[in-house]
Amino acid sequence: MDQSTSAKASDRVPGADASREEVRAWNAAILEEYRTGGGRVGGVLTGMDLLLLTTSGARSGEPRTTPITCFRDGDRYLVVASNYGKPRHPDWYHNAVATPEVAVEVGGERFAARATVLDGAERDRAFDAVVARYPFYARYQAGVTRTIPVIALTRLSPDPSDAG
Repeated sequence: MDQSTSAKASDRVPGADASREEVRAWNAAILEEYRTGGGRVGGVLTGMDLLLLTTSGARSGEPRTTPITCFRDGDRYLVVASNYGKPRHPDWYHNAVATPEVAVEVGGERFAARATVLDGAERDRAFDAVVARYPFYARYQAGVTRTIPVIALTRLSPDPSDAG
């Protein structure tokens, strides 16, 4: 990902051939742009709804924060584990499966959520809705043999013992 000093990370998205290190560097730059821009990111991501997903590393247990395109589905958010059309699932997906309790930051709000991988007809309905909004996800799916997962992020109710 050769970028000049004047280019912003959001000017382009990593391709399927991007290395893990390039994707991590891109994510870090988008994270910074998201936070300094009050939840907005420019470039090719202009107008896309993004959230910050913090998972626990499946092996390390360390927090890992990833900016991800999101979709509202009632009271929950949907995220797609496309990994930019790569043949393997992204690291954040493996982390969320290993430890489904995650943190979500969106619209200036941060909350705990449970990550649930959708399957069957529910996954297909959700993926079709995502593709209707952003057709590039269909290209990602067509380019890989794996079924690209859709994950629902459902807000966890506050612990009643925290009140008061």
